[in-house]
Amino acid sequence: MKRAYYSSEISDFISESPNEILGTLNKAHEFSLEEQQRNAWIEQIDLLQESLKGLTGKVYFEYSIPRVGKRVDVIVISGNALLSIEFKVGADHHDSYAHDQALDYALDLKNFHEGSHHLDIFPLLVATHAKMTKCAPHRFDDGVWTVTRSNSLELRNHIDSILKISKGPVVSIKDWEKSGYKPTPTIVEAAKALYSGHQVSDISRSDAGAINLSTTSEALKKIIDDSIAKKVKTICLVTGVPGAGKTLVGLDLASSWNNPAANQHAVLLSGNGPLVEILQEALARDEVKRAKFSSPIKKSVALAKAKSFIQNIHHFRDDGLKSEQPPHEKVVIFDEAQRAWNLDQTSKFMKTKKGVPNFSKSEPEFLIELMDRHQDWAVIVCLVGGGQEINTGEAGISEWLHAIKEKFPEWSVCLPKTSSLQDIPNLEQFINSFQGESQVIPHLHLTASMRSFRSEKVSDFFSALIEKDTLTAKKLYQEIKDRYPLKLTRDLSDAKEWIKQKARGNERFGILASSGAGRLKAHGLDVKGRIDPVMWFLNEKTDVRSSYFMEDIATEFHVQGLELDWTCLAWDIDFLLSLNNPTKFRTFAGTKWNTIRNEADQKYLKNKYRVLLTRARQGMVIYVPLGDNTDATRLTAAYDEIFSYLKSIITD
Repeated sequence: MKRAYYSSEISDFISESPNEILGTLNKAHEFSLEEQQRNAWIEQIDLLQESLKGLTGKVYFEYSIPRVGKRVDVIVISGNALLSIEFKVGADHHDSYAHDQALDYALDLKNFHEGSHHLDIFPLLVATHAKMTKCAPHRFDDGVWTVTRSNSLELRNHIDSILKISKGPVVSIKDWEKSGYKPTPTIVEAAKALYSGHQVSDISRSDAGAINLSTTSEALKKIIDDSIAKKVKTICLVTGVPGAGKTLVGLDLASSWNNPAANQHAVLLSGNGPLVEILQEALARDEVKRAKFSSPIKKSVALAKAKSFIQNIHHFRDDGLKSEQPPHEKVVIFDEAQRAWNLDQTSKFMKTKKGVPNFSKSEPEFLIELMDRHQDWAVIVCLVGGGQEINTGEAGISEWLHAIKEKFPEWSVCLPKTSSLQDIPNLEQFINSFQGESQVIPHLHLTASMRSFRSEKVSDFFSALIEKDTLTAKKLYQEIKDRYPLKLTRDLSDAKEWIKQKARGNERFGILASSGAGRLKAHGLDVKGRIDPVMWFLNEKTDVRSSYFMEDIATEFHVQGLELDWTCLAWDIDFLLSLNNPTKFRTFAGTKWNTIRNEADQKYLKNKYRVLLTRARQGMVIYVPLGDNTDATRLTAAYDEIFSYLKSIITD
């Protein structure tokens, strides 16, 4: 794929006619060219043709950054430096939003473009009419430098200063250009990119260390094609470790196969209310923003379109109760299918909330029944993660398999070859017991976590920590600590300051805690306080309701299926891990802690912390309060036990 609209050796760029360069840019532009964009390009060309005289290297205009679905205005490679330049033509000041944008592009190249991993990268923000500024960038540990602020008059001087301080060998431009781009987007970034027309191959890793998500997506599309050709109904289970990209696969399938003009209807369904609302809002905001360059669209219209792409599974279920007709969609993708309700929970809900007595189906059975109403073919894709059931009544994958075996044996079944899920005992025997056609497809299991692009072993580390497998946890910590920063502290202010120092550009951060962390309230962390997940996850740094302010606390219910770059996890004594004593599982009610004795409820609490510990892509700080012996609900010894256990593994 040609990543830049225009690229050329610097010497050829300087001698080329500005009109010819503009023509190349215009030809590659995705939308009709606006006068403002045309004028901006003209000024950039004129300025760079003057500012790059005498330099060797190469220049690139409008270089694609697939992960964020945007383009860097200009990249210049000269000597041993890469300059990522963001222009604000006509601006008389360097605003903070543009500053963070320039830094984001540099970080994206550093983290996800293979040829840029070991380069010094210098982000420049050029506000053409701004006041004079000094060029005094400093270097972060990873080789990205702080943003240099420039204007038209100073640009050449700043470039010269940068080339003098850059470190490392001369860049091989040929190798840089052919090197791979291996992005690891957040689920919000992925949804926006896919919804706007990107392919999953544009925004997913392609290294040999993990099954390519494109392979899984293609396998699912082939299953759909086969189901149509054979006129059969098929259910597929896509499994994987936390953060492996299961939801991204679902988003890709829903976006690529949903084509109303061709009478193709697909939808991603999730019982995760915050995730659905956040993705719908993010898609709507993004479409409104992109439509400014072509055909403006109202937010309400964009939101309605987004809701046809991703929906709340409960709305889908309730529509099925109201009508005996088959659903509009013939391909449905159930995200986090392991969280579907078992028979008892479904019956209780139907009786108390829907006025349907004697409802005798589990949620998986009823959802399969809805799709079974189609006369010819239908496809269900279940995206299944292990160890993330966090609510009473969540059945796990076994309930889906049981429903297929007992009620829908005529359905064709596609299962992964391997699975790391603990709640599928004797999987091969289960497969062999199906009366209908079944297939085992290796590409339906994703083995490597992509949530933390810094280290694939982060989820394994936290799993060992939670299970008190200390030997494994200590070994894994030594393997991840240099790439995935972890900090322990007893001081909340220290925790907040650490995160602020680590986060750069628009990297998102926030404070998390268990919904059962009832005594963090004494430290100003109220997990019972109402937050708006959409604003918490999507709003900008200037909004006090956003995660950036670290005032509102998100729980496992707000963040499951989502991720941040950096997190602070506030650890209460509801889940009391200890070096020398058995783990204590507790819930706070009224004025005291009560012991959780039910094994299923203990598992849910453990999974809450599993979810919370695996939300950070780049690093995290764990805050354990000091406690207070004058308060019987916050005894110092209990918090000390947790801290001592964590400290025995997370060492400096």
